[in-house]
Amino acid sequence: MPVPGFLLVAALLTQAPREPPRPGPRDLCPVCGMNVAKYPAWQAAVVWKDGGVHHFDGAKDLFKFLQAPGAFLPGRKREGVGALFVTEFYGLKRIPAEAAWYVVGSDVLGPMGHELVPFASADDAAEFLRDHKGRRVLRFAEVTGGVTRSLDSGPF
Repeated sequence: MPVPGFLLVAALLTQAPREPPRPGPRDLCPVCGMNVAKYPAWQAAVVWKDGGVHHFDGAKDLFKFLQAPGAFLPGRKREGVGALFVTEFYGLKRIPAEAAWYVVGSDVLGPMGHELVPFASADDAAEFLRDHKGRRVLRFAEVTGGVTRSLDSGPF
């Protein structure tokens, strides 16, 4: 006969990661230093396995951070990441960053200029791509340092 406590722990371990709290007025992006709370439509977050949270002013800075966490937060490593979230463009809901569809090269700018614009579905991303002169739709694994550098240097 299974132990009820064991079942509860097993159920908790298989649940989706918990969404982090919204950033407060003093939360600054570790990449650019911008006040994150001022840009709710663009926010992204790292939830650490130790329970800590860091907020970002957009998906682009989240990806820059993931490429070299220790450069922005000494002592932090990619292995310590528990969950990643981005704010999807149309519904302004937080979604897991790994599940998002990202449009690059559009005429919509984020707080730091050209941005990775996240969507919850391929259909939403395709619609946005057409409506806002986007160049490409990328998945999480396709967002490299070359992509973020291209966004920083101007139109993708």
